[in-house]
Amino acid sequence: MANVRGCELPDELLYDVENHTWFSEVGDGNVKMGMTTIATALAGELVAFTPKKVGRKVRPGKSCATVESGKWVGPAKSMAGGEVIDNNQALVENPNLANEDPYINWMVVLSPDDWDSVKGNLTPGSEVEAPYEAKMDADGFEGCG
Repeated sequence: MANVRGCELPDELLYDVENHTWFSEVGDGNVKMGMTTIATALAGELVAFTPKKVGRKVRPGKSCATVESGKWVGPAKSMAGGEVIDNNQALVENPNLANEDPYINWMVVLSPDDWDSVKGNLTPGSEVEAPYEAKMDADGFEGCG
């Protein structure tokens, strides 16, 4: 597992470093998506999570959910476009579960439109340290914890 400035980033995931999200293939052509520890550290304690409804389409680069904390409200952008086939109702009911463990407490499952091309633009967990160091430097983010 990569650890960048106290922020854990599991090796088995694929990362969209720019948007602080992760993807995991769930074995049936679908992908699970969530926030990284960096996203939750930047946002602070989450107070609301509003995902797109099951059956709705997400366009590439657009929001699959709205996330709100005491200091930030904004979109959770998905590099992958496709149909939402599941959303995490436990996170809707208790948004700060993502602060406890954003890798267990995923946001949505998508049936992606063009996963092979998206996958090629994501950073594997085994290679994520250097891109995240650069992103943290650029954003002036000191780290988690």
